Amino acid sequence: MKGRLLKIEFNISALRGTRAHEHLLRFGLGGLATVCAGLIAKRFGPITGGLFLAFPAIFPAAATMLEKHEKEKKEKVGSDGSRRGREAAALDALGATLGSIGLCAFALMMWRYLPLHSSGLTFSLAMGAWLVISGSLWLLRKQA
Repeated sequence: MKGRLLKIEFNISALRGTRAHEHLLRFGLGGLATVCAGLIAKRFGPITGGLFLAFPAIFPAAATMLEKHEKEKKEKVGSDGSRRGREAAALDALGATLGSIGLCAFALMMWRYLPLHSSGLTFSLAMGAWLVISGSLWLLRKQA
């Protein structure tokens, strides 16, 4: 993929290309992960439960669906879309990685400041930290 650019854009019409069961799978996995984290927290305490709340429940389903859809689009025009599908999923993984680094900043801000300040203020500061760190990493990635 070196030397080639993959266009990244927001396309609301792409929602029509997904099926209802795919959305149910994504949200179902996310909900299941949250329930499991709650049960773990109840049994082993909130610190352990918090570790499991960070599990990327939606990402695996999203990455596999993205790869499948990109491959299908290329096959419709007569090309083998395997490589394109893998590249799109890899870019999605890069975005998830950058967002996860920002999520670490969010969690640290919440952990450090929630005992000292109101939840609204702390949440706002933590959200700002996530946005600044994730956004800065994305911009730096684009410059590399």
